[in-house]
Amino acid sequence: MSNPHTSSSGESHGSVSSYIIGFVLAVVLTVLSFGVVMTPQPSPAGTLAAISALALVQVLVHLHYFLHMGGSSEQRWNNMCFVFTVAFVAILIVGTVFIMNNTEHMMSR
Repeated sequence: MSNPHTSSSGESHGSVSSYIIGFVLAVVLTVLSFGVVMTPQPSPAGTLAAISALALVQVLVHLHYFLHMGGSSEQRWNNMCFVFTVAFVAILIVGTVFIMNNTEHMMSR
């Protein structure tokens, strides 16, 4: 007999309650982010730090509750693909910024 929360390959999917928890957490984090931006803050650096921290937590909530990425051995390939993708995008962004900065520097002589 098949469990309703597993696919034919045996991968576990979230339950309705885990999706609801993830949704509520995502909404709360979004509202907190808007709250940080809408309230007057003494320093822009503090606002940026708060938004960055809330964004990181929201990414982790999405990865855990919606993409079902965890530390189990069944998730090893998914985690490796995710890490490769993040590394590739980071290299692409850093390289682009480096090239644009270098081009601007060379053309302003």
